[in-house]
Amino acid sequence: MDRWTEIELFVQVAETGSLSRAAEVLDLSNAAASRHLSALEERLGARLVERNTRRLYLTDTGQEFFRRAKTILAELKDAESAVNATGLDPTGVLRITASLSFSVHHVAPLLREYTQRYPNVQVHVESANRYLDIIDNNIDVAIRTRESEPDSNITIRRVAETRRIMAASPRYLSKHGFPKTLDDLQQHKMLMYTYANNPSELRFIRGDETRTVTVKGLLESNDGQILRAAALDGMGILVQPTYILYEDIVAGRLVPVLDDWDLPRLNINLAYPSRKHLSAKVRTFIDFMVEHFDKMDYERKWTGRF
Repeated sequence: MDRWTEIELFVQVAETGSLSRAAEVLDLSNAAASRHLSALEERLGARLVERNTRRLYLTDTGQEFFRRAKTILAELKDAESAVNATGLDPTGVLRITASLSFSVHHVAPLLREYTQRYPNVQVHVESANRYLDIIDNNIDVAIRTRESEPDSNITIRRVAETRRIMAASPRYLSKHGFPKTLDDLQQHKMLMYTYANNPSELRFIRGDETRTVTVKGLLESNDGQILRAAALDGMGILVQPTYILYEDIVAGRLVPVLDDWDLPRLNINLAYPSRKHLSAKVRTFIDFMVEHFDKMDYERKWTGRF
């Protein structure tokens, strides 16, 4: 048991950058934590941590041991959770990441039902419009729209496809008119998402016809919610996935523009570390999301025309 405590302490020290904070997490006194760390270094015959009056940092040997120790602890926790899973009693902190728009529209509204179903799980949502490294950030499930992951240790599960569409408010269109052709877009005020691939170049498909149109943005942002608010306020035409705009369009707050053309579609995926035993908290959340997407028939709604 002392060996596991030593390794847990070392991993906490590496992650928090502080011996005292690591001791607090593990409910140890500072003196006991210092003894455990010294015992680990003595047993390994290597210096893992260097300390001075200003900071604490890992040696090269400590960095390598941290990488392996973190994986071992994760496997142990997964094994324990796999046993818990047989009783459908997931526990621990579930760390989820998704874009702000997806978090607002399709994660936050589900958390009450999920936590009522699994009350021993604490949920941490890391909202980010850039893709966080799943392993480095200790993420359990990432919700993403890219087709593949650079790390072969990541599993991808597709849950839905979505169109990307152009839309504007009735107020904007009554003032500036509907664009009748793709070329007309160059005369309109565009609201551009800067994290899109080549945001100023829109590639359209209609049957066998393909067109690329260069547009200039009146407003640019790295967040879809800012662009959505601007569109609702009548500032211009935005390009966003249907999963963000569907309710606004159904309610008439936004109107599709040139909807007979298709922009490249997106797959919505759940990405999570590939392990032999999925923890109960991860497995139940994945199943919960898949069940919800099927029940709501999102793919049909998000790939249809208006």
